Amino acid sequence: MEVKRAGGAGFILQNPADGIGVSVDAHVLPGTAIFSNDSATILNYIRTNKNPTARIVPGRTVLGSKPSPFMTSFSSTGPNGLEPNILKHGAKLFADNRVVKYNVLSGTSMSCPHVAAAAALIKAAHPDWSSAAIRSALMTTSTQSNNIGTPITDANGNPATPFHYGSGHFQPAKAMDPGLVYDSNYTDYLLFLCSYNNTAKNVDPSFTCPKEFSSPSNLNYPTVAASFINGEISVHRTVTNVGAGGSVYKLSIGTPIGYSVNISPTTLNFKHSGEMKSFNNTIKPEIGVTKDDYAFGWYMWSDGTHTERWRETEDEINVTAYGLREKAKRVTSVIRLPPNWVRAFDFEDDWWNEID
Repeated sequence: MEVKRAGGAGFILQNPADGIGVSVDAHVLPGTAIFSNDSATILNYIRTNKNPTARIVPGRTVLGSKPSPFMTSFSSTGPNGLEPNILKHGAKLFADNRVVKYNVLSGTSMSCPHVAAAAALIKAAHPDWSSAAIRSALMTTSTQSNNIGTPITDANGNPATPFHYGSGHFQPAKAMDPGLVYDSNYTDYLLFLCSYNNTAKNVDPSFTCPKEFSSPSNLNYPTVAASFINGEISVHRTVTNVGAGGSVYKLSIGTPIGYSVNISPTTLNFKHSGEMKSFNNTIKPEIGVTKDDYAFGWYMWSDGTHTERWRETEDEINVTAYGLREKAKRVTSVIRLPPNWVRAFDFEDDWWNEID
């Protein structure tokens, strides 16, 4: 509007945030937006030419943009316990609008419907699955690579980490057949809250916490978080086979730098669908690990068809294990360790990370 008032016929808008993201807004004059790191080139052209000119052409849809996805510059970033847990589209989306036919919007209100719709599709295909099983399927089949086969980056092109994208970019089609899931029920979450400042009563006044209960790190979640490890920490997990019977899953581990990871057993044999198997994950820092450093790793269960991957993150002996990733029926987990902190689950997903 100010350009129009000044008599301008058009304008070029520099994205105020660093990186390769652009701001998409409605304007009263012809205009275009550019990456923040392209502004110097344009300004140099204007200053060094006696008659600088520019031409603005109608916008068009660009298909197959590469690299994609990448993190937006405004996306929230960890460490924040087990959040973020999944990466979903939330930037520059065509959206319904009550004033005009549509608008282009970004943020949590855009990314949330994407993952909610994916969850609804999975529920339609598997009506007997719990919400925890659906979340597990989305997380453990996610990918950490973009469409050119390289690691997902931030808006500046630097490699992103689980603090940016959680388990990775969700893949709804693969989540339909994850092979294994981490399931949990209402009581499991209440017992978790018993160990978390005894806050279960805030959720269900009729529930009474037992005198003894498990560590909050043992909530059967597709991630693991722990801090202040005295020597080592052991985390218990149970997976449910939602694939075919007669499946044999074997373990592989990407150990975080500065830590040792020991998982037992290393093979899970499932005779039938719906069968559950448990394993223990012991994480131990090596001598000389800096308390405030974070490290990322993963462990993966694979039956040759499914790949389930969990992420691991360590910091001063903090651990977070994230999601299963499907490949040839494998399951992978990631472990993340933030400093001076223990937390295994948030009832509110307050870190919705968006991508371009």
